[in-house]
Amino acid sequence: MKKTLIASALVGLFASSAVLANNDTEELRKVIAQQQKVLKKLEERLDETEQRLEATADQVESSSTASSFAKTTIGGYGELHYNNYENTDAKVDFHRFVLFFGHEFTNKLRFFSEFELEHSIAGEGQDGEVELEQAYVEYDYSDTITTKTGLFLVPVGIINETHEPPTFYGVERNGVEKNIIPATWWEAGVAGNFKLAPGLAVDAAITSGLNVGNDYKIRGGRQKVSNASAENLAYTGRIKYTAIPGLELAATVQYQTDLTQSAAGVDDAAATLIEAHAIYQVNNFTVRALYATWNIDGDEAKALGRDEQTGWYIEPSYMLNEDLGAFARYAEYNNEAGQSGSDAVESTSVGINYYLHENVVLKADYEELGGSKDSKGFNLGFGYQF
Repeated sequence: MKKTLIASALVGLFASSAVLANNDTEELRKVIAQQQKVLKKLEERLDETEQRLEATADQVESSSTASSFAKTTIGGYGELHYNNYENTDAKVDFHRFVLFFGHEFTNKLRFFSEFELEHSIAGEGQDGEVELEQAYVEYDYSDTITTKTGLFLVPVGIINETHEPPTFYGVERNGVEKNIIPATWWEAGVAGNFKLAPGLAVDAAITSGLNVGNDYKIRGGRQKVSNASAENLAYTGRIKYTAIPGLELAATVQYQTDLTQSAAGVDDAAATLIEAHAIYQVNNFTVRALYATWNIDGDEAKALGRDEQTGWYIEPSYMLNEDLGAFARYAEYNNEAGQSGSDAVESTSVGINYYLHENVVLKADYEELGGSKDSKGFNLGFGYQF
């Protein structure tokens, strides 16, 4: 069409030239009028084409932006707790508010992050903290080898890597995976996941380590990668078996050359963590069992009885229907197990999870504490993930 209009305009020009040569004024007017109509149509066509091109460009840009957003994911979880125990004041706490951000650069290269606010408010004189719990890049070298680089959760235990409220029983996380593991526990470094066979995988990591100081308390040694001392790194290996449906078996070993990070005036304290757990699910019944122990070198740790720190628990649970589950748990842990006659903390818990949705849960449990702690009370909670 455009070629036809242009040709018509050119013909009009030649015709007007011929008319001028014959000095025919009336014919000249007719030719000029016809030429103006052709040029107007040509201008309208060009405007229409330009508008279509602009619309197409907008659609391409919009599609590109939408594609970029489609590769970015946002999620999160949170939990509100009410705790009421003997000899202590009852407390209510929005314990955690967490946001996840992820992005897929290619089908082999991904970014993950987790940003957390604890205890509702942070700042000078406040109970809360703002924490960067994860920020790493994951890369698939092949179908069987994947690496992580950055800040990530240590591959150990049951809840350290999966601790969203709908995924476990009990309002509070169990004492063994809090005081012995100690979840949640993240470090900075590099890690690799190697799939040896279907259902059999090995994880290996070289990361920053704990810094327990001269009290050798494991949970207090988490540096959270905040200007963390890295004089002594940690080396972690885990093997996990999941080839049988409903069954997970895993064992982790971590070695750190010095838990005190070569602090002046403190004995070097090489340490080894050994952890093993099993999860078995048959229909609506599930049982979890975990054992973890630290062995720490050095006279100072031995004098405090903290050269050995050990814990274990067993937890059966049953889903009564798709909305309601019940559990019982017995646990023991002792951060001074190396001291003869020291009492472990004993915990017996029973409770329920009521799921308003598979990702929204109401929780209630009753706990009796014995051994080095003597108390009893109940907890109520609400949690979600998305």
